[in-house]
Amino acid sequence: MRKQLLSPFVPFLMFFLYSSTTYAQAPSPAPSGPTNITAILEKAGQFTTLIRLMKSTQEADQINTQLNNSNQGLTVFAPTDNAFTSLKAGVLNSLSDQQKVQLLQFHILPNFLSMSNFQTVSNPLRTQAGDSADGEFPLNVTTSGNQVNITTGVNTATVANTIYTDGKLVVYQVDQVLQPLGLFGSAAAPAPAPSKPEKDVPAKAPAGSKEDASVDASGAPIATVPFGIVLIAAISFKL
Repeated sequence: MRKQLLSPFVPFLMFFLYSSTTYAQAPSPAPSGPTNITAILEKAGQFTTLIRLMKSTQEADQINTQLNNSNQGLTVFAPTDNAFTSLKAGVLNSLSDQQKVQLLQFHILPNFLSMSNFQTVSNPLRTQAGDSADGEFPLNVTTSGNQVNITTGVNTATVANTIYTDGKLVVYQVDQVLQPLGLFGSAAAPAPAPSKPEKDVPAKAPAGSKEDASVDASGAPIATVPFGIVLIAAISFKL
């Protein structure tokens, strides 16, 4: 009898329990936070030097602001720690703050380029360091099968793999620091040292000139008489 009385309420009881469980569940995870270039590099590993350089120049903030406040895509070439180690000792420290910013911006393209885009892109590529027309920041890409090489006029780097891509930002690992001509090109040859002025050499006085006369201890000139005249005078005196 009791079972018969409870049976009509079972469906309502099940519905109540299901509804309570649904409302008690945690909310769905919030969308991922804004894009952060240094967080991406930290997660990938082996980019400590690049991260430090981006932070010290505030270039990381510039990249994050551009990605999160505009619809413009970016392509970033990320040299590994080994790539920075292969630079000549003291090179980074010798650069000014502005030159360090230019070096980083030379690794950033102001548009999104997938791996397939490298097959058809036009050279030279424009970087955020400036126009390549002035010859200071030329960047050219060549492909051979699936391999992508980047040439700067100073060195050539190879794209090793894709670290991150979301359709707006793509980060490629490269095995060399991209060295722009404007910063790493051959230094202009030093100007030749001015030639030493030649010392004035006094011209020899012609024979028989006053300068050829002897001078005695007092500084008075001594007249020089030809030997032939002296001999004739002596013979005449004897005669």
